Amino acid sequence: MDEGIKFGGYVVTECYGPDGKLKWRDEGPNLIVNTGLDFILNNDIAAASLFIGLKDTGSPAAGDTMASHAGWATITPYSNATDPAWTEDGTATDQDVSNSASPAVFNINAADTVFGAFLKDNNTKGGATGTLIGAKDFTGGSQVVADGDTLNVTYTITASSS
Repeated sequence: MDEGIKFGGYVVTECYGPDGKLKWRDEGPNLIVNTGLDFILNNDIAAASLFIGLKDTGSPAAGDTMASHAGWATITPYSNATDPAWTEDGTATDQDVSNSASPAVFNINAADTVFGAFLKDNNTKGGATGTLIGAKDFTGGSQVVADGDTLNVTYTITASSS
């Protein structure tokens, strides 16, 4: 994977003597270790109720939200009443969480061209509320779906220290 969550931090430490004067100061970036990354994924991502949607043409941008993603649109060529749940596989122990054991299933009921998928915290089909977690254009370009197709989507979130 070429993209994932990157975590880092910055630590400032100052030592003052009894006279109140600064004796020394140290600052710099810190490392978030693998167990810390797993903790963040397990407690913040895997513990959330997340859902997968399908996207139309246009590329996602870092500033996109569910309410405002001018570069692309959601599409709903499927009979599911709501967007399918992202059901996380288990505990993150290798800095990633995924729904690979239970992919999101879209029951396609209309011909359309799908350009990618996105992850959010609201199951409203075609909705513009909730928090957008991430979005992905298909690597090979758009893909055509037809009535009667089943589209399975596996979404993995990977964390690394910066």
